[in-house]
Amino acid sequence: MCTRFVYRGNDTGDIITGFNFDIDLAAWDHQVVKEKDRFYIGILRPDGLRHSYHGVHQSGNAGTLLYVHGNPEAAYRNTSGCMTIADLTEQFIQARLTFDDVLRIVQDRKIVYAPDATMQAMFSDRQGRTLIIEPGIGWREDCGKYSLITNYSLLAPESTRPYTVPGDDRYERAAQLLNGYGNRFSVSDAFSVLRAVRQEEPWATRVSFVYSSGEQAVYYVQNSCFEQIEKWEFTDF
Repeated sequence: MCTRFVYRGNDTGDIITGFNFDIDLAAWDHQVVKEKDRFYIGILRPDGLRHSYHGVHQSGNAGTLLYVHGNPEAAYRNTSGCMTIADLTEQFIQARLTFDDVLRIVQDRKIVYAPDATMQAMFSDRQGRTLIIEPGIGWREDCGKYSLITNYSLLAPESTRPYTVPGDDRYERAAQLLNGYGNRFSVSDAFSVLRAVRQEEPWATRVSFVYSSGEQAVYYVQNSCFEQIEKWEFTDF
């Protein structure tokens, strides 16, 4: 259970992205990792490494994976014509791929799930270009004031509607809040949205982060302690 948005409507030119990372601690081992050129939520994998599936690079690349109920068209395949959404996301956050690289890949190759998880993704860059990728369904480059995604398909809503958790109206509440903002949207506003849609146990919000392209900084809180915001700046951009 996660929520991600990108706000492009600022007349200041600042692109603001926000993300709530909601997980069951019994299922995933995570840690906030701050490096010179990256901020990410490191997920411990069987290879013993903490992988960057949710984070920001100093180039402005911001990528996040969100759990979604799977479809057979996106089942994992280890073939040259396929690429997993996990690998694509991590390479984007590492800035091994640009936004334009990703656009070419989603047009030329089949994007599939990782072997052990069904996920969809949202990518954005420093200019606010935003890409939604739903393995087995398709992709969409977004425009407008903002982009928003949770744990259900946007491209084929009927495919995940049967799996909607009763009472889960995060998308609708976040959309209503984002629609209410005009040409000024701040880091504080982003945290207000994230706080409004935070989750409780067992899939509680463990990390919330906001990236400001104008400041080249990531603000973050852990375990919904929104009164204790920390800041990480990329100083060598």
